Amino acid sequence: MGRLRRSRTHHAQRDVHRAARTRARTRDLDQIQLIDLDPKNRAALEAQPLDYEKPGLAQHYCVECAKYFETDHALRSHWKSKVHKRRCKALKEPAYTIEEAERAAGLGREGKRPTSTITPMEQEMTA
Repeated sequence: MGRLRRSRTHHAQRDVHRAARTRARTRDLDQIQLIDLDPKNRAALEAQPLDYEKPGLAQHYCVECAKYFETDHALRSHWKSKVHKRRCKALKEPAYTIEEAERAAGLGREGKRPTSTITPMEQEMTA
C-alpha cells in the first residue's frame, strides 16, 4: 500500500479572487458620458501635459475607454479592436438615471396616487 497523494483542488483561487476585488477600477460608463465626452473636457484629455507617472507620458489617451497607452501605434491599434468598439457601442446608449434605478427597485410612482405640488397661491391664480 503506497502513500496517497494530496488532492490538488485549491489552485490558489482565493488569491485570484482577492486580486480581482482590490485592483484599480476604471471609470464607469456614466462618468465617461457625463464628464469626459463633453467637448471641452475631451480636448483637455486628448492634449494633456507631459506626466512622467503615466504610461506614454500621458500623450496617448483613449477617452472612451479611459485608458493610457505607451505609443501612438498602440493607441491606433486599440481604436480598431473589439474592446474599443464595444465600449463605444455601450456609450451610445443613454446612461441610467436615478428615477430609472428607483423604478427598477420598486420605488417608482406607477400605481401610487399623484401628489399635488401646487401651492394654495397657485390655485387661486388658476381659478
